[in-house]
Amino acid sequence: MSLVQAQPSPVKLTARNTPGQPEPTAALERLYRGFEQEMLVPLWTEIGALMPAHPKSQAAAHLWRWENLLKLADEAGRIVPVGRGGERRAIALANPALGGRPFATPTLWAAIQYLMPGEDAPEHRHTQHAFRFVVEGEGVWTVVNGDSIRMSRGDFLPQGGWNWHAHHNAASQPMAWIDGLDIPFAYYTESQFFEHGRLHLDQQERITPEFSRSERLWAHPGLRPVAHLQDSPSTPLLAYRWVDTDRALTEQLALEAEGCAATVSPGHAAVRYTNPCNGRDVLPTIRCEMHRLTRGASTRAKREVGSAVFQVFDGQGTVTVGERQWQVRRGDMFVVPSWQLFNAQCDADQPQLDLFRFADTPIFEAVHAYRVETP
Repeated sequence: MSLVQAQPSPVKLTARNTPGQPEPTAALERLYRGFEQEMLVPLWTEIGALMPAHPKSQAAAHLWRWENLLKLADEAGRIVPVGRGGERRAIALANPALGGRPFATPTLWAAIQYLMPGEDAPEHRHTQHAFRFVVEGEGVWTVVNGDSIRMSRGDFLPQGGWNWHAHHNAASQPMAWIDGLDIPFAYYTESQFFEHGRLHLDQQERITPEFSRSERLWAHPGLRPVAHLQDSPSTPLLAYRWVDTDRALTEQLALEAEGCAATVSPGHAAVRYTNPCNGRDVLPTIRCEMHRLTRGASTRAKREVGSAVFQVFDGQGTVTVGERQWQVRRGDMFVVPSWQLFNAQCDADQPQLDLFRFADTPIFEAVHAYRVETP
């Protein structure tokens, strides 16, 4: 006779007298106890949750005010050191509907990172794909595989997974920026790897060039180096400069004013950051874009499969996400969960509203699960 006591089953089934369910009987109760013992769950008790009529995101629409993020990051800069253990002084946005986990959405991580003058963020690498976007400030260089890359306002700096990277602040002031990664996606798919690198950069890497090696090789529109014709799943261009993004948005609106079909909708210009190797998204799991709305203009309301995080780069306006609506201004960040209706409008007294957006769309496109609807 075994002395090992059976562990209680985590499966709990209850016979319910509700439409679509079998009539509760003693026989059904015995059947359910057998299912529990053998760790089985019948579809008829779960189909409403597993197969709803449309996506019902676990995430909630939420807004984070930049002024509050910056204040707390500055306080952390004085109290919390950078180094092994915590690795980065990065403070993640925690969606209020995701149980306190440091996830902005079920697939996307967003954080404010803060580096004090003279500090180094130690080198490491991970399989999660990442980027940095700068809403204000300058003086930090990120070093990717030994290539030192300037970070300034409006710059977008993507970095594919499993590349060595560190940061150093060469300025006399602290600097903050946002990090975006697919950490939650890697976490749920149990596919993540991480490796420590050096604690401090070599002196020859603590340089501050105006242009990185990646820009000197790849930042020439329509021109590809013949020595690098092989495809790359992540972009080899490690900095997309604001001066180029701004010019592209400005010209779209100028062409619209001339009667050309150049914008997404009236007064709404947008660009997508792309991989110069293949024209696809800069990262395999994250789509990144910059949107500009002119005075009083608005986006077309739409809902889509997959979630997105926005940061207001400049201007003021009104955003509507599902049943929530906020007045937003420079630096503010907000989440648009999957299949919630989204709309943004530039205030009538503002020349423009610039919105940086990143989303998990490439994941759903890859498995042919993406859908968009414009009511």
